[in-house]
Amino acid sequence: MSTRLIKPFEAAEADLNDVWGLDAVGARSSAFTGAGVTVAVLDTGIDADHAAFKNVDIEQRDFSGDGDGDRQGHGTHCAGTIFGRDVDGVRIGVATGVKRALIGKVLGDKGGGDTQMLVEGIQWAVSSGANIVSMSLGFDFPGMVDDWIKDSWPPALATSNALEAYRVNLRVFDAVMDLTKARGGLGGGALVVAASGNESLRGTHPEWRIAASLPAAAQDVISVAAVARSGGLLRVADFSNSMAVASGPGVGIVSARSGGGLAALSGTSMACPHVAGLAALWWEAIRKDSRTPTPTNVSAKLISSARRDVFGNDGIEVDVGQGLAIAP
Repeated sequence: MSTRLIKPFEAAEADLNDVWGLDAVGARSSAFTGAGVTVAVLDTGIDADHAAFKNVDIEQRDFSGDGDGDRQGHGTHCAGTIFGRDVDGVRIGVATGVKRALIGKVLGDKGGGDTQMLVEGIQWAVSSGANIVSMSLGFDFPGMVDDWIKDSWPPALATSNALEAYRVNLRVFDAVMDLTKARGGLGGGALVVAASGNESLRGTHPEWRIAASLPAAAQDVISVAAVARSGGLLRVADFSNSMAVASGPGVGIVSARSGGGLAALSGTSMACPHVAGLAALWWEAIRKDSRTPTPTNVSAKLISSARRDVFGNDGIEVDVGQGLAIAP
């Protein structure tokens, strides 16, 4: 089955000095930087020459067949939010102390891939020592149904085939996560963080939500919803899929642009790397507390510390999960 980018939206008239997400999650005030933590980003690759990644030991592996590097730009932006260094005096990264990054190119230059690429990418990241794996990608099953209907398939047949594809892929990702969890029981393994998806249409109708897509919906994955500023509070973004575990800033997010400089984008793709970066901070915090960090106890910290008070009356669990993930 095919995977694709959870395609972000261009942020109109963005202030490239306004990196509000870092303040919302408490990254600037945290005593932790992600030092000693290895992060994997499975995406469209990375612009390794960008100033945001100076002094980061980057190991690239191409699973797409298009070669290393990021001609699409998505992976560079996501990596910048996780561990990017300051660019022209602007801080963009949550975990600026991360010094080793594994970049798996599981989506080609046009933003597409398949299940095998992604599974191989996860296995490579875990076997290479990743502590955190970030994935801002997904399977567009509603889009799959639409495509088949446009090809003159009966709606019932298109829906049935899409459900079967979902069932098969869910089993695959659950099996992969079982292996990752087993490693974690030995003091290893990786915490997997994934974007919930951008298919919801709350702007059209408040109840037009789409549930989190795969791989975010697989067991033991930290699925991430996107939130936006709303006055002095936060609210779920109109496009953000429901049934996530936690949420992160996802509207007007400033990060690294492939080719140099900064760009602002919106999407659950932008919320996911905030939470991946926070997971790196919690990994370091647990280690400094003389305990062994594992996917289980880092996940527990992310969930138990998540804030609900920043949402007012709009912070319903189906939309924002356990709340806004925050730094230790």
